[in-house]
Amino acid sequence: MENGGGENNHREDTPNGKEGRRGKKLIRITSKAGEMTFGKLLTSPMFVNPEQAGYVGFANLPNQVHRKSVKKGFEFTLMVVGESGLGKSTLVNSLFLTDLYPERHIPLASEKITQTVKIDASTVEIEERGVKLRLTVVDTPGFGDSLNSTDCFKPVIRYIDEQFERYLQDESGLNRRHIIDNRVHCCFYFINPSGHGLKPLDVAFMKAVHHKVNIVPVLAKADTLTKLEVQNLKRRIMDQIEDYGIKIYPLPDCDSDEDEDYKEQCRQLKNAVPFAVVGANSIIEVKGRKVRGRMYPWGVVEVENPEHCDFIKLRTMLITHMQDLQEVTQETHYENYRAENLANGGSPAGKASRGQSDGLSQRERELLQKEDELRKMQEKLARMQAEMDSKRPEVQPNGNIKTHNV
Repeated sequence: MENGGGENNHREDTPNGKEGRRGKKLIRITSKAGEMTFGKLLTSPMFVNPEQAGYVGFANLPNQVHRKSVKKGFEFTLMVVGESGLGKSTLVNSLFLTDLYPERHIPLASEKITQTVKIDASTVEIEERGVKLRLTVVDTPGFGDSLNSTDCFKPVIRYIDEQFERYLQDESGLNRRHIIDNRVHCCFYFINPSGHGLKPLDVAFMKAVHHKVNIVPVLAKADTLTKLEVQNLKRRIMDQIEDYGIKIYPLPDCDSDEDEDYKEQCRQLKNAVPFAVVGANSIIEVKGRKVRGRMYPWGVVEVENPEHCDFIKLRTMLITHMQDLQEVTQETHYENYRAENLANGGSPAGKASRGQSDGLSQRERELLQKEDELRKMQEKLARMQAEMDSKRPEVQPNGNIKTHNV
């Protein structure tokens, strides 16, 4: 039947010329613009609430945060500080099962005489089960190698302050959505096992940076000591740390509602500080199984065996408390730096870091110059206004005019 709009509405017949017997109707609208069929629209299912009655759904918010965090990825910066030859690079490669130093140059003994401390930052993206981690490892080659190591840790302190200052500038800028966090979240400080405790350089460095970064003391090359020597050296190091007032990273206490296994794990991690570790990147076959370790004439040291060293405990501490390390850096160390910077109107470290960037320092100088010119102009206008007010005649109530002598 043709309606007044010039459109024909009809049913589509079956191939036999008869109407379908199944009761499903296919309606086709034909017009000058073309033809449209919407038989499926009449049989589409309605939206069904998957949740139960009386359930709002905000308990699902942690899942949303989890999905966003996994999609965005994570960032973490680890600094390793210690004398050369203590196995810093080997330990980092063993922790994250990657090779961060493929083209590493080992200096000769003659080169170490005049060697200065360098800051070497290597960034690698690691993905495990769909979770991406942007790991930045900051190495300090040359630390403690020169004959005079009095000021060898100043470049390390300068680097930490520069990262704080850069983050502060990015946070105060216009584009704050994509800020790359290069602040040092954790510092592994390697202690020489043959030193019979902390050296003066160890004490000076940790006292200089313990309020800027989370320090985790690590006893390197623990396979050179017996178990009894490891325990005695750990006790001596912790006593020295307490005597000198050094603040290392405190592992957070467990809540009362945590399970017993987690409480026991935290207790063992706290008792293991400083962590006595052994690093190895080679795979050795021992009794039909392949392990990561070192082979000696008297036996094999398994890196991932808790009975041989604290490598597993160190990795567990780093992974399970990685978020807490970032929160302590943000809420404690960075806020202290920010408050000190704002109170002093810009710290010397912040000014030095700004001076290293030519474009930024030039822009700041221009802004300061314009502010100075504007302040001088305002003062000049204020003086001119005061002079004009002083010359203006005052009208008395009786109509007489009184002037001031100039």
